Amino acid sequence: MCGIAGAAWTSDATPLERATLERMTTLLRHRGPDDAGYHHDQGDWGGVALGHRRLSIIDLAGGHQPLANEDESIWTVFNGEIYNYQDLRRDLEGRGHQFRTRSDTEVLVHLYEDFGAACVEHLRGMFALAIWDARKKQLFLARDRLGQKPLVYREEAGRLVFASELKAILAVPGMPREMDPVALDEYLLYQYVPHPRTIFRGVSKLPPAHYAVYRGGRLEIAPYWQPEFNAERRRPVAEYRERLRETLTEATRLRMISEVPLGSFLSGGVDSTIITGLMQQVAGEPVKTYSIGFPVAGYDETAYAREAAGFLGTDHHEFCVEPDSIDLLPKLVWHYDEPFGDSSAIPTYYVSQYSRREVTVAVTGDAGDELFFGYPRYQAVWLAGRIDRLPKPLRLAAAARLWQRLPASPDQKSPIRRMKKLLAALGEPPERRYLRWVGLFDDARRRALYSDGFRESLDGHDAARFVLDAYARCRQRDFLSQTTFVDLLTYLPGALLAKVDIASMAHGLECRSPLLDHHVVELAIAMPMALKQQGMTGKRIFKETFADLLPPSIRQRRKMGFGVPLDAWFRGQLRRHLTEVLLDPVSLGRGYFRPEVVQRMVREHVEGRWDHSYRLWALLWFEHWHRMFLDHGNADLIS
Repeated sequence: MCGIAGAAWTSDATPLERATLERMTTLLRHRGPDDAGYHHDQGDWGGVALGHRRLSIIDLAGGHQPLANEDESIWTVFNGEIYNYQDLRRDLEGRGHQFRTRSDTEVLVHLYEDFGAACVEHLRGMFALAIWDARKKQLFLARDRLGQKPLVYREEAGRLVFASELKAILAVPGMPREMDPVALDEYLLYQYVPHPRTIFRGVSKLPPAHYAVYRGGRLEIAPYWQPEFNAERRRPVAEYRERLRETLTEATRLRMISEVPLGSFLSGGVDSTIITGLMQQVAGEPVKTYSIGFPVAGYDETAYAREAAGFLGTDHHEFCVEPDSIDLLPKLVWHYDEPFGDSSAIPTYYVSQYSRREVTVAVTGDAGDELFFGYPRYQAVWLAGRIDRLPKPLRLAAAARLWQRLPASPDQKSPIRRMKKLLAALGEPPERRYLRWVGLFDDARRRALYSDGFRESLDGHDAARFVLDAYARCRQRDFLSQTTFVDLLTYLPGALLAKVDIASMAHGLECRSPLLDHHVVELAIAMPMALKQQGMTGKRIFKETFADLLPPSIRQRRKMGFGVPLDAWFRGQLRRHLTEVLLDPVSLGRGYFRPEVVQRMVREHVEGRWDHSYRLWALLWFEHWHRMFLDHGNADLIS
């Protein structure tokens, strides 16, 4: 796992100086604390710069980057892991290629020699990579299928600059720092800035499963993988169970290849327990497991993690997060580079920090919910679908405004509050209804929040397009399946995988998820929803296939989620910080939001009249980000 940065430019463009390349790469040293390397070449044709920070996992002695082929006509820098590199190496050696290292990186240059852009289709792993083709004077960029590894870039006149993180691009002299108002609008809806945008105008994310070719001052971007979302395959349940067991076990085995200590994140949920159980079977000895907890019972899963660890026989470790974690916020803002509204970044950061004391690689259960109907919100989708099939009079009764008058606690997780939220959206198209349920600030809340001037700057942009376009890719499946696929395309890479990558790499910890193996993903997508869902309960085939790895209590438990008790924190120990930052005249006077709306939200929350905790957290993060990256421009000074 590493950090990469660099550029390619034409003869009439501004070169990227070697000193700038080193500065960009140094800003990524947390991603790769073990080594640094550079390739800088310039001529009458233009130039190329490749920088690398290395976290040594495979071939500790020989995996230095940038790495070249035999005649140094092909160079690469690479962030990630290629799990099938040993098989690829044997094939390439059979084709006559000579290898000088044992690293997975060297496979890339020889694959590119033989297959060009199609080389990525042979890779089984997570990656963000850059390959310089000196013969063609061409820069090739690519990102893994599910979006586990980040890659951002800025295209200028005659120059393309790229990096693993935005802060490295901001280190380039003269790089503008202008916020994209559309990105802010999308952030407040989704809690993250969706690809291909970033929070900075003119800087983009390369989408998952895409590659880019930059040659002669022109950039072309194309997809290289898309699952067959519209092709459901009906097979006997026993056959699907056998294939799932075999495929996920193999994916787990591949992700345990390491020359450094390895462990597992164990939350006590179904996904992490199954993955840890498979690791135990592969390893044949106790796996080191790590969990994080809170001193608030409704958010603490450590008892379940402890039970799972005892059942599986792991070497277990746990850690508790206290409310003073708000002191961490400026460091999180620096690492994430742009606003990020998922408060579980806090425990993810801490469990990564805690785990890194003993291991360099941690295996996770990410993607189980998207693949096997795991989120509670899918229950609402299922229930709303049943209501949609009722006779019109009954549908109208269900959507009546009368239900909104029912008294309910300010707790957004209360059953009555959730029911009212479900019923209020019944009259909308299913896609927008789902977005209203999962969105942080829905359309009405954003309209009320924005100042007239900021709303005009959006020029009618519809933030929902990101999700609506994803729905359009899987129209031929039932709506419940469509919704899980949409989360796989949007929420998973945009929020969950970005969170894990940044939080873990802040400590030089590599995270791997067997459930993100594209063979596992393609198998799960092909399954009919009936195999995953039983009424309003999900993960049916997943639990049945791996029942031997699940304690009965964990098999039956409701999903808790990996959140933090923000509602209590903002009314208690963190109330002063919340009010001092969001109600500061500077914050209220920025011109994006109506001051009276922000003031009302803060007041309603601290007085216990409404739970605005997640929306306030998003605004709090944005304000900290604004102060760090726009007001002071000191993103390159904090580490």
